[in-house]
Amino acid sequence: MSEGSKGNIAVIEDDVLVRQALEDCMESAGYAVEGFGSAEEFLAAASSLNAACLIVDIQLPGITGLELQDKLAAVEKCVPIVFVTAQGTNANRDKAMKHGAAGFLSKPFRREELLKIIRAAMRR
Repeated sequence: MSEGSKGNIAVIEDDVLVRQALEDCMESAGYAVEGFGSAEEFLAAASSLNAACLIVDIQLPGITGLELQDKLAAVEKCVPIVFVTAQGTNANRDKAMKHGAAGFLSKPFRREELLKIIRAAMRR
């Protein structure tokens, strides 16, 4: 079974270039991927129900990444979330991980680091 057949990865990142780079990274590793520019866009998409893993920026316009994590937990949507952020403070990391994040990477990060976390999250 290829990695892509295990489910879709949703990338939620407002920076278009970073979002495209993350999408390209996931596609080159064999995953199906869909990108969203905001948490609201993700929540409104019917395809969000099929996401097997999320890659989420902390600083998003409107609903932040951490707020999205809380919203999904409130509706018992247990999807692994990997945070990628330029806001890699200890407070953000601690909150994300305490609330069940599968990973937390500060930008810039290595591709291999992200893929290792994604693979582990998809096995949960």
